[in-house]
Amino acid sequence: MSEGPGRPKRPGDSTRAVHAGERERPASDAITTPIFQTSTYWFRDSEEVRAYQEGRKPRDEYGRYGNPTWRAAERKLADLEGAEDAVLFASGMCATTTTFLALLPRGGHLVTTSDCYRRTRQFCQEYLTKLDVETTVIEPADPKKLADALRDGTTLFFTESPTNPYLRVIDVAEASRVAHARGALVVIDSTFASPVNHRALADGADLVLHSATKYLGGHNDLLAGAAAGGKELVGRLRGAVGVLGGVTDPHSAYLLLRGMKTLSLRMARHNENGLRIAHMLEAHARVRRVWYPGLESHPDHATASRTMRGFGGVVSFELDSDLEGTMRFVDRCRIPYIAPSLGGVESLIEMPALMSYWDKPRAEREALGITDSLVRLSCGIEDVSDLLADLEQALASL
Repeated sequence: MSEGPGRPKRPGDSTRAVHAGERERPASDAITTPIFQTSTYWFRDSEEVRAYQEGRKPRDEYGRYGNPTWRAAERKLADLEGAEDAVLFASGMCATTTTFLALLPRGGHLVTTSDCYRRTRQFCQEYLTKLDVETTVIEPADPKKLADALRDGTTLFFTESPTNPYLRVIDVAEASRVAHARGALVVIDSTFASPVNHRALADGADLVLHSATKYLGGHNDLLAGAAAGGKELVGRLRGAVGVLGGVTDPHSAYLLLRGMKTLSLRMARHNENGLRIAHMLEAHARVRRVWYPGLESHPDHATASRTMRGFGGVVSFELDSDLEGTMRFVDRCRIPYIAPSLGGVESLIEMPALMSYWDKPRAEREALGITDSLVRLSCGIEDVSDLLADLEQALASL
């Protein structure tokens, strides 16, 4: 609720992260929402079934359509994003694919960006084409290119912001203005931002997606995805996930609830560590280039500074080295784990060429901007002095 005469002040991020979604309809007197480990729910009599079917008695029926634990997680995320509603999925990728299948008509048109998660691009190329959906790929963060790509019949503009791995930041307000003028919906994958650093819905986006596995969960111990937005659009996704079956499990929803309670606190440390490390890497002689929205050298620094409240913990950088030298650097790091993913309390490090694109020929990788010397570091919440010292000793191996 907005502030004003007679209206209460909207609670802060941490207060809402702790309490939102779990006090409105408590299922018990427990402070912590229980794990409802059930696949189905029983009705007291047939009249209760009829009342449920007619919408007169809100309740759950079957585990693919609802669960009190993940309903609480959905309410909490909706509050954090400033959304009317939210829905959970089995993974972030499931959130993306279900959104596409639910909203794109056969023969439809999708506009997306070149810098994005590889599996999203793969889904467009290998599966949406079976539905005769055409995908136009544009460079990120250029409203003119977006305007040129849109046409009559374009259903969606979909992009990450920040993107993966170069952390391009979209001017969501301008992109929404351009897309809405042509009748297209705007869907933003906000995984790298989290609702702490950017709320795309407030800037005009129609839907926000998350790989909840990352910052929302925050502990590298769950798989989940989420979408938040208006009730009508989220309702379409909720209906689709009930048919397609990509639901999360009650235990993962419980872990997600726990993770979101400390989201604001963790993001403050991720933001701090990411910025400090980005500045250190940019000043190092053996680092060719750093991509981090908090640096003035980043192409979207002005947009990020104007629209984001923090720049996150992911830092991508290119070493002045070859494949073998870059592997030696990564192996010398002692604090980050060599692993995919991001957003957890533990720092993770990877070479995209080796971890995600090794099955592609080198020329094809480089055409996508994935060089042999590119490194993606997801800064955790460790003491930044320890992380800086660890990176310094690893860089000395080059």
